[in-house]
Amino acid sequence: QVQLVESGGDLVQPGESLTLSCTSSGRNFSIDGVAWYRRAPGKQREWLALIIPAGIVKYADFVKGRFTGSRDNAKNTVYLQLNNLKPEDTAVYYCTVPKYNDWGPGTQVTVSS
Repeated sequence: QVQLVESGGDLVQPGESLTLSCTSSGRNFSIDGVAWYRRAPGKQREWLALIIPAGIVKYADFVKGRFTGSRDNAKNTVYLQLNNLKPEDTAVYYCTVPKYNDWGPGTQVTVSS
């Protein structure tokens, strides 16, 4: 059974940083691209980044310069570092393997003073 699991979400203050992780059983992140999305309360799901096997990361324009995607093939894990967090970044963050439409349950990020 394929599973994706996100972790690293937390309650932080504005300006702080978090690193989210996404691991999988059943999918090989060294050959499959992994995307990050988020869904804020009352809003539609937003695409954030795509981390492709070659190590290249593509970003949505509104996160460029603040969010950084990376991967560790040895750990079969991808990361999304969130910097200079703002209250509007409050959302559930998800990872997905678009090729197979696999999704994790999400991890909650709350930014509040």
